Amino acid sequence: MLDTVTSVPQPARERRIAHLDMDAFFASVELLRYPQLRGLPLVIGGSRRNEAALLERLRATWPDQAWGPDTLDRIPVEFFPLLKDYTGRGVATTATYAARQFGVGSAMGLMKAAKLCPQAILLPVDFDEVRRISRLFKRTITEIAPVMEDRGVDEVYIDFTDVPGGQREGGRVLARLIQKSIFDATGLTCSIGVAPNKLLAKMASEFNKPNGISIVRPGDLQTLIWPLPCRKINGIGPKADAKLQGHGIRTIGELAARDKAWLIEHFGKSYGAWLHAAAWGRDDRPVVTESEPVSMSRETTFERDLHAVHDRAELGAIFTRLCEQVAGDLRRKGYRGRTIGIKITYDNFEKVTRDTTIGTAIDDPAEIRRHAGRCLKRVDLTRRFRLLGVRVGKLVKPGTDPLDGGRYSEAPSASPRSARDRSPDDHTDLLFPELG
Repeated sequence: MLDTVTSVPQPARERRIAHLDMDAFFASVELLRYPQLRGLPLVIGGSRRNEAALLERLRATWPDQAWGPDTLDRIPVEFFPLLKDYTGRGVATTATYAARQFGVGSAMGLMKAAKLCPQAILLPVDFDEVRRISRLFKRTITEIAPVMEDRGVDEVYIDFTDVPGGQREGGRVLARLIQKSIFDATGLTCSIGVAPNKLLAKMASEFNKPNGISIVRPGDLQTLIWPLPCRKINGIGPKADAKLQGHGIRTIGELAARDKAWLIEHFGKSYGAWLHAAAWGRDDRPVVTESEPVSMSRETTFERDLHAVHDRAELGAIFTRLCEQVAGDLRRKGYRGRTIGIKITYDNFEKVTRDTTIGTAIDDPAEIRRHAGRCLKRVDLTRRFRLLGVRVGKLVKPGTDPLDGGRYSEAPSASPRSARDRSPDDHTDLLFPELG
């Protein structure tokens, strides 16, 4: 008689999703170049890095020394510019934790940051080096855990669920390995949150910055998540938070205590239902390894407000450069787009956008400029600008657009202003005649 073998069902693996965020990434990249600045308040922003100009100033200041790319770690700290001496319209890309202690944060105007931390050192952005190290740390991750979702230059989601070590200590073992591997490859640190889903993982990655690991298990919702302010949920912005506070809801736990029907009544069917699910830590979104970009854009904030007539040459050159940069981004990533748009922030901080959809997807900078120029003519150009941006949307891969070869058409997203809305001095056709 043969013995029968009964298989024992294996317990289902617990879903473990990690959110990895590089610590003060742009600043940390600069500290690799300038280790003498470690521990000091440091702000990145204002302009792009120009190494040739830096070396020229060094040689003029200390002509008896040989200065080059390999001697930057010997630059005296007092040589670096201080934030208190900055004048202009730039914003902070990031700041070291020593500067953040004074209230300086990303996207803050540098003039405001200078009032909070005047002693901070100000360095420009080196986008080429940032992108190089970004690719390096992401490649390091995928060699260990291949299911990774790219969320920007300095953050990713990783699915730990089926990766060796991804279940041990709730994911802490694998997180330690990834942290060490990234440090060995780049010299930089990162913070990792591991949780049952992306929503909670992103929150957890903020718990122990810098260079921390935080684990959230399904049973930790009430103790770790509910005491936090509602703004800690990615997707609750300042306006929604203010409205929640108007109803006496300040913490995630207080949000979870509200009935779903009440939230839908006050915040709408879709957003109200999402608020209820988020407060209870529910999020079924997968980690997506390949995602198609919705659009690509470039924008710049001017050092001084510019006027389309009085500063036509300068503004036109900036406009051309933005179109060329967007076209370069499209070509590098293999896309073309059918919606061309512009974004303007006026000197009173009012924002306007205009776009147009054409029949054939394009990636040519001159064509992007021509269509973006038509959008420019549909806004008030008698006022001064503080920001100008160019965007290309409805992206497709070359050869996959079903409308290619079709009849050209334009469908503006916003109607041009009527004659009665125009200023007597609004001769837009004369402002950028080369746009045609």
